[in-house]
Amino acid sequence: QVHVVESGGGLVQAGGSLRLSCVASGNIFRINSMGWYRQAPGKQRESVAFITSGGNTNYANSVKGRFTISRGNAKNTMYLQMNSLKPEDTAVYYCNVAGPYDYWGQGTQVTVSS
Repeated sequence: QVHVVESGGGLVQAGGSLRLSCVASGNIFRINSMGWYRQAPGKQRESVAFITSGGNTNYANSVKGRFTISRGNAKNTMYLQMNSLKPEDTAVYYCNVAGPYDYWGQGTQVTVSS
C-alpha cells in the first residue's frame, strides 16, 4: 500500500511565502515523476509543477518565476517553494506520484489573503 502525505499549507498574506512538502511511503516500485496540482473552489484540478526522476521540471505559466519544485535527498520526497503568493493561488494543493500507477495525497489547503 502506498501513502502520500502533503504538509505545509496554511494562511498567508499576499506577497508571502509557503513551502509545501510531500512524502510518499510504501511499496512504490518506481517513481517516474512527482508533481503538484491544485484545485480552487468551483474550478477543475490543474497542474502546478512537476519534476521527473531525471530532475527535469515543468511549471504552469501562472506560477513561473514564483514557485520552485524540488526533490529531497530521499527520492520519495518533494517540495514546492511558493513565493510572492497571490490570492488567486488559494486552493487545495495535491501531491501526485506517478509510477506504474498514479498516487495522490489528501491535499493541503493554501489560503492567500489580499
